[in-house]
Amino acid sequence: MKKLRVLALMHPHFVPDETRDQLSAQEAFDSKTEYDVVSTLRRIGHEVVPLGVQYELFPIRDAVEAHKPHIVFNLLEEFHGEVLFDQNVVSYLELLHMPYTGCNPRGMIISRGKALSKKLVAYHRIRVPDFAVFPIGHKVRRPARLKFPLIVKSLIEHASVGIARASVVDSDEKLAERVAFVHERVGTDAIAEQFIEGRELYVSVLGNDRLVVYPTWELVAKKRPEGEPLIATARVKHDVEYQQRHGIDTGKADLPPELTSKLSHVARRIYKILELTGYARLDFRLDAEGRFFFLEANPNPEIAEKEEFASAALAAGVSYEELLQRILNLGLRQSRQPEG
Repeated sequence: MKKLRVLALMHPHFVPDETRDQLSAQEAFDSKTEYDVVSTLRRIGHEVVPLGVQYELFPIRDAVEAHKPHIVFNLLEEFHGEVLFDQNVVSYLELLHMPYTGCNPRGMIISRGKALSKKLVAYHRIRVPDFAVFPIGHKVRRPARLKFPLIVKSLIEHASVGIARASVVDSDEKLAERVAFVHERVGTDAIAEQFIEGRELYVSVLGNDRLVVYPTWELVAKKRPEGEPLIATARVKHDVEYQQRHGIDTGKADLPPELTSKLSHVARRIYKILELTGYARLDFRLDAEGRFFFLEANPNPEIAEKEEFASAALAAGVSYEELLQRILNLGLRQSRQPEG
């Protein structure tokens, strides 16, 4: 294996340092992806330079000129405080002719828009929940076709930002209240979609042209109160104490072979429809009748060793070290080098 010089881009708060042992459990959890990636790449022999970036592109250019990396490992989830701006960082890397890991800018733009991605997938006759978009500054008018219960989300934010138990609504009054919450507190347009009661499934896909689909993973809440809907709220995903208190975990989904095969096939189709590259996690809901609904795609998802993507890869016999190396290799293959 060739030793690579890797520039790892991340939020400044998550740059690994020697004080990690002094972090609280929640602080360590929040920065686990950056720590796992940097430490593992170093352990398998690569030279890694972590770089925290948030408001300026110049540090990236300076680091590229100073360290001459073979590739950038992109761990950014936002830039300048905007979730959609990370695609601009990737575009900048392409202008620098700098190979990078993960998704291309076009795939990020298409998949990050929850309404656009659903429209494209539905056009290809893949089942999605009914939905409607409620822009900031417009009165909330629910289309007659949109039946309760509904779940209200930010149109563009990911990582369950703004999602709570109150996001599931069963009346026009509650719908208007939650849409107003998203507009005012999250600061984005809102999308309300049919709430599918059932199981939450995650399908991890790796590749550019030739795709690998790892075993389907499932969100479980072992201590969930009876009758409470299962939803991946911000606390479910990111609050360590809440996860322990409610028995929140993920694991390999127990599904009939024919359903597993069908879900894998559909995941490949969606990945290509949304023009994704590198690696992505596709989220589905499975109802009591065995029908699955595509919810959204997450390009460059959490890649920490114990998170869904790496856990699914391990279940398929791919170690964490091998997974990160495959992600690097894919980034090098999709790079656009200047002609001449």
